[in-house]
Amino acid sequence: MSLSDLDPTQFSELAQRTRQQYDELKARNLNLDLTRGKPSSEQLDFSNALLSLPGEGDYTDNTGADVRNYGGLTGIADIRELWAEALGIDPDNLIAGDSSSLNIMFDLISWSYIWGTNDSPRPWKDEERVKWICPVPGYDRHFAITEHFGFEMVQVPMTPTGPDMDAVEELVKDPQVKGMWTVPIYGNPTGVTFAPEVVEKLAAMETAAEDFRIVWDNAYAIHTLTGALPDNPDVIALAQKHGNPNRFWYMSSTSKITLAGSGVAFFASSKANLEWYASHASIRGIGPNKVNQLAHARLLGDVQGLHTLMKHHANSLAPKFEAVIGILGDRLGEFGVAEWTEPEGGYFISLDVLDGSATRVWELAKDAGITLTKAGASFPHGVDENDQNIRLAPSLPPLDEVRTAMDGVATCVLLACVEAAEAQAG
Repeated sequence: MSLSDLDPTQFSELAQRTRQQYDELKARNLNLDLTRGKPSSEQLDFSNALLSLPGEGDYTDNTGADVRNYGGLTGIADIRELWAEALGIDPDNLIAGDSSSLNIMFDLISWSYIWGTNDSPRPWKDEERVKWICPVPGYDRHFAITEHFGFEMVQVPMTPTGPDMDAVEELVKDPQVKGMWTVPIYGNPTGVTFAPEVVEKLAAMETAAEDFRIVWDNAYAIHTLTGALPDNPDVIALAQKHGNPNRFWYMSSTSKITLAGSGVAFFASSKANLEWYASHASIRGIGPNKVNQLAHARLLGDVQGLHTLMKHHANSLAPKFEAVIGILGDRLGEFGVAEWTEPEGGYFISLDVLDGSATRVWELAKDAGITLTKAGASFPHGVDENDQNIRLAPSLPPLDEVRTAMDGVATCVLLACVEAAEAQAG
């Protein structure tokens, strides 16, 4: 059934009931927030031991180096080896940095803009135009970086198996297309994991730009909600096999694993790319926070310790995701006014409402005391031409608040669609 299947009496009854529900919602004076994928206080508590690690007298890594001192641009071996094993990549291709992978991404783009990559014929700032492929819906902070540098962001749609590769393979025939954003596992906000054939094509495809780069932001590689981990291909080795060794800039971090503002970020790539990175990073600074890296190595212990911690996260997050999906199904399923993802991992659910309705849903929710990520945020420049997508982030609030907020969101979706149907009917 959909709204269009209702006869006039049924539609009138639904409209009246929905408006009454919305009035009751506003009368509750709620103050709820589903805007960003932050870990909850419960999740942060899982890593409170970090606050006392590595501990007095514990300040040498497994090579005997004193982590209190300067140096060590690539990070300590203890955490690099652990993380490389968790990701299934060669530790020689991985460096450990400070807390933010987003900072590393910004550095990579800015250094390429100013000086060019190790494969660039000229700095990107000297190109007539720089274009960047942006799968949508995608991560707003990715788009903010390429917008900041004035790149032309070319959208390609996400599919259930990853970005539309027909579109991508056509776009990279243009030498002005210099790169592409990706979140390959449990993507933000769709929860999509790239299929093996998509990954293979990304590694193998011919590009007109010899300095084409894919930002492989593998932020959610181990963030399963079900206990089953997805395949996590070694794209650095895969690209090497296909003759494109420098294609991937691979990111990871502990941000939503330990303490979100005080974790460890990682950058993996080819030897040539890492040497290029070090040539700039060694001027920018002397080395990362190795004490924090040692603390993380002590907290996690080994890969099994990491996966044990992730089980705690899954136990905290899964009921919230189940609540969101259940309420959307119960409240909206019969009316055909929305579609949503049901991810098996990550931090987000992507909600698509009727075309032209997302902004109105956001406004109604805001007026009712429920703050959502702004409609269009998951698109370059914050503009969703179809005005249909809203990113839901249920991780931060307690479960009861998630249920309350999502029941309210469902009411707002219904009301926005009722209003649209009334306007269309004249």
